[in-house]
Amino acid sequence: MDVVMLSRLQFAITVMFHYIFPPLTIGMGVFLVYLEARYLKTRDIRYETAARFWTRIFALNFALGVASGIVMEFQFGTNWAVYSRYVGDVFGSPLAAEGIFAFFLESSFLALLVFGWDRVSAKVHFFATLMVSLGSILSALWIVVAGSWQHTPAGFIIRDVATPAGIVQRAEITDFWSVVFNPSAMERLVHVLIGALIVGSFFILSVSAYYLLKERHVDFARRSFVPALFVGAAASLAIVVSGDSQAVMVARHQPAKLAAMEGVYDTGEGATAIHVFGIPDSEARVVRYGLAIPGMLTLLVHRDLSTPVAGLDQFEPDVPPVGIPFQSFHIMVGLGAYFIALTLYGLWCYRRGTLFGKRWLLWVFVFSVGLPFIANQLGWVAAEVGRQPWIVYNLLRTSDAVSQNLTGAHVGGSIAMFGILYLLLFAVWIFVLNDKIQKGPAPATVSGSTKPGGEGNMVARYSGHLDSLADDKDRR
Repeated sequence: MDVVMLSRLQFAITVMFHYIFPPLTIGMGVFLVYLEARYLKTRDIRYETAARFWTRIFALNFALGVASGIVMEFQFGTNWAVYSRYVGDVFGSPLAAEGIFAFFLESSFLALLVFGWDRVSAKVHFFATLMVSLGSILSALWIVVAGSWQHTPAGFIIRDVATPAGIVQRAEITDFWSVVFNPSAMERLVHVLIGALIVGSFFILSVSAYYLLKERHVDFARRSFVPALFVGAAASLAIVVSGDSQAVMVARHQPAKLAAMEGVYDTGEGATAIHVFGIPDSEARVVRYGLAIPGMLTLLVHRDLSTPVAGLDQFEPDVPPVGIPFQSFHIMVGLGAYFIALTLYGLWCYRRGTLFGKRWLLWVFVFSVGLPFIANQLGWVAAEVGRQPWIVYNLLRTSDAVSQNLTGAHVGGSIAMFGILYLLLFAVWIFVLNDKIQKGPAPATVSGSTKPGGEGNMVARYSGHLDSLADDKDRR
């Protein structure tokens, strides 16, 4: 492989590893806020017990997200120096805002979230949890803004800048808010946040279902499973609406990407069909072995049945590859349909009172934990590969953005190093995560808390403990 392809591969590996953790922490952060709010309202110790357990899981994922994210950013200087010089003024601004307004907020309150349970009042701890969750959402905002600008640039001018190597071009901000609210930023942000809720809810569903199947921590598992099921169902339905809005936006601003994701090689007359599945054949310019719904793509994109969708023939020679965006997009959509079906069926069973008696369904929830992670990764792959051959859409080609002094040996060696490092980190993550899950939540105590208002907390703890014993008796 050449240097450009190897650099792209290295960046994909580091980003995809990093992207395991942010969606999970965002989704879990919202759930922690819910649990602590319920505890403040009811003073039921079982909500605090659940919040303590999930906070330990949250902290592990937060730490690995920070560590893997730092490594990712170094590549802008090592592998993509030309790109960094070209977009540094624009790209650096949202990254700086992310550090100042988001990461600073998260890190300021993280210690209180993790270690402040018996050192501050319940209200102060809830505020710390809220701030950490808000910080993770703000972090997503600024990262999505930076990434979205590459797809739909706005609020900038191109200047010629004199350097020792000669005159180079540089994008400079003219309107910061136009950069923030570039045409794709808010659409992508909503999609990312909904996807994070799906990841977080399915993770909690999986662990809770495992406890229910093993008949361990049953009351805790039920109190975690039910709200996660409602959130998972709502988010799975909401992402359909978000995805539809995204498709309309892509058709307007990146029509070549849409054509690649749907395998539309040639612009036809009248309505364009949408493929449910298939295998694109770029040499023959057709999608083989597929199932297509006539006119549906036109209806979804243009809201009529007469306007054709632009094909790749209108954008040659600057067309993206078709195979990867097509399959990534369609598998992601298929997984989304699976999430809707599973969560709605789970809600139906819950309403009938049969959910926790269906062991096969609980096992399905256990083993579905990895699918939202895969769907999130595939969405990123479809978006980024579908942007090619541009690293900044219609402005800077990926082939022109790589560092000029790199060799294939340099990048190949770093890929091997990162591969080994990330395999070790992944193994450590799985080991520690499994250890925490096997230990489970700490049992509710009956002793008074050292938090301000300890007497009230003691009563709540004792009441929660008696309720837990009653639940155990009912199950026996």
